[in-house]
Amino acid sequence: MKLRKVSDADASELLQVVTESLEHLKPWMSWATNDYDAATAAGFLANSAKGWADGRLFNHAITVDGAIVGVAGADRAGDVVEIGYWLHPAHTGRGLATAAAAELVEFAFALALDGVRRVQIWHDEANIASGGVPRRLGFSEIDRRTPPREPAFGNEAGVDVVWELKR
Repeated sequence: MKLRKVSDADASELLQVVTESLEHLKPWMSWATNDYDAATAAGFLANSAKGWADGRLFNHAITVDGAIVGVAGADRAGDVVEIGYWLHPAHTGRGLATAAAAELVEFAFALALDGVRRVQIWHDEANIASGGVPRRLGFSEIDRRTPPREPAFGNEAGVDVVWELKR
């Protein structure tokens, strides 16, 4: 497994991986809808490029043997970086999300010179698989919140579990 910065050159491969993963992602990701198309993928990649340039959003392709199998991102807000991840269903259960998150933890703490002191992972409490990642990486559960931003959808319980790691 390798992480690399996403780029415009990833548009068609990303679209294919997302399209193949939609049924797996729909219960957990609000952006995973049947109308995900080339324009949506291009918008994601443009936002990613802007985020890298602004030093606030660092989306990475998760790759295996050079092929994209998912995406992991680090979203910075002040002294905290929130990590998120998703995988194509053919690549779950192999430790790839944990490995990607571990690499992003190191990436996030490398931003410490710019004030980063905490890394968080948020997931819906019903998403047991996503909760295993921070647990395996030594994060501590610090809160459970009912998010005001959007109602629960898919398989979500509507309660975010917040995990944190400090250095």
